[in-house]
Amino acid sequence: MLKKSFILCLFVFTLFTACNKNETLYKVVGVKDGDTIVLLSPDNQSITVRLAEVDCPEKSQAFGQAAKQFTSDLCFGKMVQLIGNQHDRYGRTVGEVVLQNGINVNHELVKQGYAWQYRAYSKSMDLAMLEQQARQNRLGLWQDANPTPPWNFRKEEKTQRVEKKVKKAKKSYKKRKPRKRQDTVAF
Repeated sequence: MLKKSFILCLFVFTLFTACNKNETLYKVVGVKDGDTIVLLSPDNQSITVRLAEVDCPEKSQAFGQAAKQFTSDLCFGKMVQLIGNQHDRYGRTVGEVVLQNGINVNHELVKQGYAWQYRAYSKSMDLAMLEQQARQNRLGLWQDANPTPPWNFRKEEKTQRVEKKVKKAKKSYKKRKPRKRQDTVAF
């Protein structure tokens, strides 16, 4: 009997703690671009978050501003849950952001056609399916016949910057004409 009571108490305790998880909520205080937002923690610390597994067009790229606006309309000023605590090479926290109503911001961007699944960092079949549906329905950036993925856009921009630097460095300079020497006589 004692054993059954102990197991029952353990079960109730486990159920109670699982149902009452204390999830930390953050306030979205900034949207840098479609896939980068700024959160304010409960202790007033600013956290820059790169949305995991998705890649939105760059701001200077077609649909870049639209992606930023969509992200802003979806979550700016709202309380969200941050899932994940890895950091990228720029020091940003990489993770999923979920609104209080359960909408996953990362997935919603792909679903509405404002982001690609970032296949270099994602193997999610859910995201692949959402992207395929957005393509078929020609939503967001999929309205274009052949949209350029942001990773290719960044690579092209980098190549152009390097070529511009090389071209600038190869400028030819005019040689100076030698000065005429005057004969001076010293006494």
